[in-house]
Amino acid sequence: MTKQNAKDRIGKLKSLIQKHRYLYHVKDVQEISDEAFDVLKHELFELEQQFPDLITKDSPTQRVGGEPLAKFNKVSHNSPMLSIEDIFKEEEFDSWEEYLQRLSKKKNLEYFAEVKIDGFAVSLRYKKGIFVLGATRGNGSVGEDVTQNLKTIESIPLRLEKKFSLDSIEIRGEVYMEKRDFEKFNAKRKKAGQESYANPRNLAAGSIRQLDPKLAASRPLKFIAYDLVSDLGQKTHNKDHEILSSLGFKTDSTAKVCKNKKEVLAYWRGMEKKRDSLLFHIDGVVVSVNDNVIFQSLGVAGKSPRAIRALKFAGSQTTTRIVGVKFQVGRTGAITPVAILSPISLAGVTISRASLHNADEIKRLGVKIGDTIVIERAGDVIPSVIKVLSELRNGTERSISIPKYCPVCSVKLVRPKGEVIWRCPNRGCLAQKRENLYHFVSKKAFDIVGLGPRIIDKLVEEHLLSESSDIFELTEGDLIPLEKFAEKAAKKTVSAIKEAKEVSLSRFLYALGIRHVGEETAIDLASHFLSINKLRKASKEELEKISDVGGVVAQSIEDWFKNKTNQRIIEKLFEVGVKIQHSSKTSFKSNSLISGKTFVVTGTLLAVSRTEAKERIRQFGGNISESVSRNIDYVVVGENPGSKLVKAKKMGIQTLSEEQFLRLLT
Repeated sequence: MTKQNAKDRIGKLKSLIQKHRYLYHVKDVQEISDEAFDVLKHELFELEQQFPDLITKDSPTQRVGGEPLAKFNKVSHNSPMLSIEDIFKEEEFDSWEEYLQRLSKKKNLEYFAEVKIDGFAVSLRYKKGIFVLGATRGNGSVGEDVTQNLKTIESIPLRLEKKFSLDSIEIRGEVYMEKRDFEKFNAKRKKAGQESYANPRNLAAGSIRQLDPKLAASRPLKFIAYDLVSDLGQKTHNKDHEILSSLGFKTDSTAKVCKNKKEVLAYWRGMEKKRDSLLFHIDGVVVSVNDNVIFQSLGVAGKSPRAIRALKFAGSQTTTRIVGVKFQVGRTGAITPVAILSPISLAGVTISRASLHNADEIKRLGVKIGDTIVIERAGDVIPSVIKVLSELRNGTERSISIPKYCPVCSVKLVRPKGEVIWRCPNRGCLAQKRENLYHFVSKKAFDIVGLGPRIIDKLVEEHLLSESSDIFELTEGDLIPLEKFAEKAAKKTVSAIKEAKEVSLSRFLYALGIRHVGEETAIDLASHFLSINKLRKASKEELEKISDVGGVVAQSIEDWFKNKTNQRIIEKLFEVGVKIQHSSKTSFKSNSLISGKTFVVTGTLLAVSRTEAKERIRQFGGNISESVSRNIDYVVVGENPGSKLVKAKKMGIQTLSEEQFLRLLT
């Protein structure tokens, strides 16, 4: 190939790759597969290797970071990256609006509202349409040059989609990580025995401030633009967003022009209700005067523009004191330190406890009994300690130490090699027994209605229940004397126990509580071995042949079945009448609409349960996934589907209503 031919081909490849980058990251449209996209990038790379002088700064091949930097250079911002004052109550908004009306002498102000992504703010500069500089906020006036790290983010265009006469253009926005990506990233770190990140913002900030660009490139970071600093003739903030989108940037799809206070408040409260269904974390909404001329004329007060406010969601974080620590024992013997808090209201709920996770997390936080701490409800559900306010210490605080012995059975604790968690090795530990019993009767296991934790605790206290096999020998006479247990309820529970004696192999395996064996792994094991006896004899090597069963999981399964106590547990279950409905290999029609397809089931189904739906998919040769990705063929949507539906729509994955799904089965 001649150099001219290569130049022409490179130009076409760059344009095509940029087109599909824009479609995918800005328009949420995928016209070609990931594999095809990668082939295009590989061809471009090969041509550039042959003709290195044809490599340009805007080439897609230049995204992957180069050699580690010794340090970050300082960058002066052309205009300050200012902070935004917060508003928590409607009354505060009223005061702000009155203030704006007085200053602007305008009675009716139009606003622009958008979500406030909990990420890491950066500024991007483009010279003649080419990305040349990316900087952190820093102190607002001076930031750090993180260009090489920002280049690794696919949603940041290296070349602007549209040309303007202005030589230099500056854009500001947020680097963030989606919830699912964050969870996966932390799960990998946990598996490797590494420290987890507290939240996606910290991870995004830490990634961008890595001196080695390759580390940033390895993390699934995204960018969303919210401000066009340069004057391209835009008269309103919503026009800013329109131009940003035309330049090749992702912007907030929920953002809207609000004609008055009523519409602003409706957007604020509406987004607060929707926040859990979004793909990313938000901690409020940003509202600004839409007219850019009025915005600029109102000026700056302190470090914040007068014409913009962050309307925060109530109670996502608060402060309180740790008054003590208790240590809980899980079903696998894991010892979890739980902070006992001075009760505090958070997001409408009184919080009195928060998990400290493990000894390494206690050390990372530097937390002590008596400390004033910042707590957060992750997803408005689980309270977690995110920061210690050590400046408020008075010298009476006490260190937290993991006990040497189990707080329930007094057996010496162990910390297995490569793990961060201390464990009680005593399988006979009462706490473990209770947790295992809760697990055994749970919905994904034997699914015995009427045997909740309170009833199980009472049965254990009365010495009527010690291990799982005892459940199947319970009588109405055992249950009726229990507090608040009527004769009718007792009869119903005993009937449910009897019906539960016949169970699928996958449910049986899940119920055993084998470490690392969740619902999907149990299904994979059942599908592969077909019988409990074959599985009991399986070696680690045989187990590793199963998809998604690695060395650690395989070893855990082999060790469990070799243990004589566990062998006796299985035998006792058979002795009391438990029968396994063994699977059989099923042949599928070549024209099956389900065979070989991968499904995600989300929301509440009415005609069948989600578990039943998954089982029927498998019966027809389909596969189940718990997360939405580009490898998914269908997403089955029930009532209140949440974020999985949002992500499926963005990725262009076909969705099925429950009715459509059932028709597909038939």
